Amino acid sequence: MSDDRWGELILRSTRVITPEGTRAASVAVAGGKITAVLPYEAEVPAGARLEDFGDDVLLPGLIDTHVHVNDPGRTEWEGFWTATRAAAAGGITTLIDMPLNSLPPTTTVNHLRTKQEVARPKAHIDVGFWGGALPGNVKDLRPLHDAGVFGFKAFLSPSGVDEFPELDQDQLDRSLAEIAGFGGLLIVHAEDPHHLAAAPQKGGGRYADFLASRPRDAEDTAIANLIARAKHLDARVHVLHLSSSDALPLIAEAKREGVRLTVETCPHYLTLTAEEVPDGASEFKCCPPIREAANQDLLWQALADGTIDCVVTDHSPSTADLKTDDFATAWGGISGLQLSLSAVWTEARRRGHGLEDVVRWMSQRTARLVGLGERKGAIEAGRDADFAVLAPDETFAVDPAALHHRNPVTAYAGRTLYGVVKSTWLRGERIVSEGEFAEPAGRLLERND
Repeated sequence: MSDDRWGELILRSTRVITPEGTRAASVAVAGGKITAVLPYEAEVPAGARLEDFGDDVLLPGLIDTHVHVNDPGRTEWEGFWTATRAAAAGGITTLIDMPLNSLPPTTTVNHLRTKQEVARPKAHIDVGFWGGALPGNVKDLRPLHDAGVFGFKAFLSPSGVDEFPELDQDQLDRSLAEIAGFGGLLIVHAEDPHHLAAAPQKGGGRYADFLASRPRDAEDTAIANLIARAKHLDARVHVLHLSSSDALPLIAEAKREGVRLTVETCPHYLTLTAEEVPDGASEFKCCPPIREAANQDLLWQALADGTIDCVVTDHSPSTADLKTDDFATAWGGISGLQLSLSAVWTEARRRGHGLEDVVRWMSQRTARLVGLGERKGAIEAGRDADFAVLAPDETFAVDPAALHHRNPVTAYAGRTLYGVVKSTWLRGERIVSEGEFAEPAGRLLERND
């Protein structure tokens, strides 16, 4: 079949991951959109360009809804230029930027506009923004929603930066009621401050001491409280970076009861374990922390059965000097943008999962979370022509110097991972291939686009 309507570009692979499964196909693209998913042998229209990837897998570009870009204000930590290059190199075509660690934080419309102006010329991939829910900014939430943020981030315990304080119970109730009133989404760092304060707090380089300082019951209590508030208000809430498997029964029960709850976890919780963290190695520090192998097994089970919805990086970089060998004072955050697909795929394949599962967790469901499910997250007609091309059986050793985020600090250093991203495509244009980048072509996304 030859028809000029099908497109100006044909992407062909023996393994294309579509909503109906993995199959040999030719994907037609025109005007930045997928126009058709055709049989593999489909005739290339006159004047169209063919890109044949052989047996490499063509999958929808990943959507990472939890990224700290830190730009403007802390650009020595990261920035839109470096973060979006790292994301593109890892097969990510859309990210949603967190409202804190930049100066100013995204807590007013003016602050949002400042961040958008900084991001616009630097974005190699599409970028959207979360707003922030702080004590005293309830009046700013609806204007931010109307300005296009995808939802609102709140902390229930100290965030680590003074300009983004946590909400107490009354403030949480007021913010959540306001957000529920206009149909918005609250995304929550759920650790209970009272449980954290009661936990043993020891400085030094022993990872076991740091782990004890962020106990599971801090997460479990905060999540239980959040579920109760969401149920009472019929509000939509999302639990960020779940690490405690003890919270899974609470989450599963809430979902069965119809609470409007979604949950994410992160590659580091799925691929790294407390038992293997060397003392003093604060590149592994994050909050909540990387927990034990038995805990990790239960997180994987929850991903498989849908209790956990999606996997995102929580890319939270800093300069290398802030990663001291004292876990109590070192900056907490793991840089994972470029490696997230490969890290998750390496462990997923070991546990018997397929790439279709990884796409569901890291593209389809993240797109749905932020309301982009009709535009992104799948290879089918009408969607944005955003793709990653992956050689799933090839391996590479992680070299921090080869990573594109600003500071060469990674918890994955020296690991051998499966899955080499050969190229990444944004709206039908190749934005990176074999380490060579095109000029920035990302767009700024708004929830109400």
